Amino acid sequence: MSTTRQPDAAPAPHSAFRYERISQPVAPLRRYLRRQLRSLGIGLLFIAVALFAGMVGYHRLVGLSWIDSYENAAMILSGMGPLASPGTVAGKIFAGSYALFSGIAVLAIAGVIAAPLVHRLLHRLHADEGGGS
Repeated sequence: MSTTRQPDAAPAPHSAFRYERISQPVAPLRRYLRRQLRSLGIGLLFIAVALFAGMVGYHRLVGLSWIDSYENAAMILSGMGPLASPGTVAGKIFAGSYALFSGIAVLAIAGVIAAPLVHRLLHRLHADEGGGS
């Protein structure tokens, strides 16, 4: 049984995360909208997980109430900065680490949400045409 894959094999027609190749036509609007909604859902799920992780950290390590933990985690995740200053070493380490994580998470989430739109635009413009030169 051979496990090699042909390089020009087309992706499955309804695969969740596969995009059409440049040699294939642009996906119909309905398929694009499904992809965009799926990416938006995944991005929102990532935001919820990151926000929850921040809330738990601020509640347990900094000693804030749940509502204050939510407020601080949301402010850090959105890039606005913290409202409460941690008083413990563990709280300070968590706050710094969560801030670094949040910066990377925002970039990754934006990429996940924007991927279908960017792919559609580049596919319409045939950005890959000419072999990248």
